Amino acid sequence: MSSREAILGRIRAALVDVPADETPDDVPVPRAYRRSHVEPGQDPVALFAERVADYRATVTRTDQAGLTDAIAATLFGRGVRQLALPGAFPVALPASASWEWHTEPLDIPALDALDGSITLAAAGIAVTGTIVLDTGPGQGRRALTLVPDYHLCVVRAEQIADDVPDALARLDPTRPLTFISGPSATSDIELDRVEGVHGPRTLDVIIVDPNHPEKP
Repeated sequence: MSSREAILGRIRAALVDVPADETPDDVPVPRAYRRSHVEPGQDPVALFAERVADYRATVTRTDQAGLTDAIAATLFGRGVRQLALPGAFPVALPASASWEWHTEPLDIPALDALDGSITLAAAGIAVTGTIVLDTGPGQGRRALTLVPDYHLCVVRAEQIADDVPDALARLDPTRPLTFISGPSATSDIELDRVEGVHGPRTLDVIIVDPNHPEKP
């Protein structure tokens, strides 16, 4: 008997007394665990910004009126010029000849030749400083944020959940979910950090928050 057959046999044995018409939704799953590690009174948006910065990403907070200017300032600061865009990107972009916007569909060589990409997000997680993408509106496919060397992501304050359970409750598990905690990085056998191995080596995050502290 192969290992595969042994594992499947154990699964069948464990399910032998389950009624044929029972579905997973018929059986409640205990969820008595702690759902959030955000302390009472703590601002989840500020915590998210702090944790994202801990991963060596750059964070900017602005309101909706300042979003286009924030995008322009961020791109100027990085010196990136040619960027990939998801189709029908729903955010006003800087009107300047300083940038070239390349809208999907783009093949892999074309993506690789660009400086970076700009997308929205599906959710943010305050405690872990994680951005979640699900290929929804303004995000595009996974290749858009994995192939180019730079990623600028716009996250709205209302998308930021306190912790992982709350974020998962907002997401559709049938969609292709990508969790991003800072720029792509790994360590070799000597524990030397190497960035840009599995995705962009540089990540900038703009948080659109009507209550951001820099607002005059």
